[in-house]
Amino acid sequence: MTIGWHFDNTYSKLSNTFKEEIKPTPVHNPELVILNDQLAKDLNLDFSKIEKENLSQIFSGNSLPEGSANLAQAYAGHQFGHFTMLGDGRAVLLGEHLVNKNNRFDIQFKGSGRTSFSRSGDGRAVLGPMLREYIISEAIHALNIPTTRSLAVVKTGEKVVRENLLPGAILTRVASSHIRVGTFQYIAAKQNIDDLNILVDYTINRHYPEIQSSKNKALDLLNLVMERQCKLVVNWMRVSFIHGVMNTDNMSISGETIDYGPCAFMDYYNPKTVFSSIDKLGRYSFSNQPPITKWNLARFAECLIPLIDKNEDKAIKIAIKTIDNFQNIYEEKWLNMMRDKLGLFGEDKNDLELINNLLNWMESNQADYTNTFCYLMKVDTNNNEIYNEKNFINWLTNWKKRILINNGSKENSINLMKKNNPIIIPRNHKVEEALEAANNNDLKKINKLLHILKKPYDDQDKIRDYQSPSKNKSYQTFCGT
Repeated sequence: MTIGWHFDNTYSKLSNTFKEEIKPTPVHNPELVILNDQLAKDLNLDFSKIEKENLSQIFSGNSLPEGSANLAQAYAGHQFGHFTMLGDGRAVLLGEHLVNKNNRFDIQFKGSGRTSFSRSGDGRAVLGPMLREYIISEAIHALNIPTTRSLAVVKTGEKVVRENLLPGAILTRVASSHIRVGTFQYIAAKQNIDDLNILVDYTINRHYPEIQSSKNKALDLLNLVMERQCKLVVNWMRVSFIHGVMNTDNMSISGETIDYGPCAFMDYYNPKTVFSSIDKLGRYSFSNQPPITKWNLARFAECLIPLIDKNEDKAIKIAIKTIDNFQNIYEEKWLNMMRDKLGLFGEDKNDLELINNLLNWMESNQADYTNTFCYLMKVDTNNNEIYNEKNFINWLTNWKKRILINNGSKENSINLMKKNNPIIIPRNHKVEEALEAANNNDLKKINKLLHILKKPYDDQDKIRDYQSPSKNKSYQTFCGT
């Protein structure tokens, strides 16, 4: 039986400066936990006639697909503002799988063992965080937000030492590529202009072919990456997603959400919300995600200085001017996104005030972010008494007047809102319940959660329990490394 792998490995052809050739470390007793059948179909892969035992061998790295070219990628990164030379310390890229000859996807194992970039790490991953990434990445995809995808999770049959002994696991991750801001930082730190040019050309050929003939490839690349990152973070803000660890090594050049660690979704609206246990100062809080995106892009721009202009001073001025434009791009995209969430057509001079008044009310009254917009769409949710508060009722009057401007109507507004406001998000307590059950070999809750999350914009039957925010307002997340 042919699975359908079609590897065409371009990254492996780059010099060893960019990578280490290495195979996954074999594991003794792998067991398939979950396989994403729909994603497999989308990738033109057919695992239907492969026995579970053989699937376990494939997705653990014990049995490598023909045509794969295994490697760990080199990259650097600012981690909580501090620069470090990094690389894939617990991941191995199997290769690039081609779909319909044109669409190229990285197939990567996460948790596949030590590499030369592991530093003091063990190169392994734990079942809970890998299943968490599977759930959240697939939810983000269903929310129509660019993201890496999750194809499979296997248990390794081995214990991993964290705070306790925990079951080891490997996640098979799918991405348009794993090129990061940190990849450019690594090459720039080597101060080899030829390698930097190679990386720019490679990235453009892979992700931005429209600028292949540009007279200033580096500058155009910076602008296009900034555009995609703006769009990405606006989408995060739309659905209350908090990435949690926006280090430069976790920022994809393709504009996909990547490296799910201590991520979570905000329930009660508070712009300072932080879930990550290691983010003590709130660097990566909900409201800080846009300025951190700008900060990360500035680090990307620094890498490109030698290529933007031969005159360094001129190049720096151009880069600064480009990055300074981030705020304008972001604010415009954010304002239009919020108009869509509120069903507002066209523009009105009072739109920003209307939006901010709602957000301020939500913060003051600890209103649930997702459910507030559901209430405006007349979607039934629990605990609607909060919307009887007088200030909200006054705001509601102004909103109803606004939706009629620019030839708007209540019906058209609701239709617009339904395309932009999810009814269902991965509620943190539901994710934790599913993971706890999975750790006890019960996958029913995970499968049910994944089923519901596939259609986040649909008002499905029997989902009220999945709409309620957690009562735990001190909820914390952990990296799992």
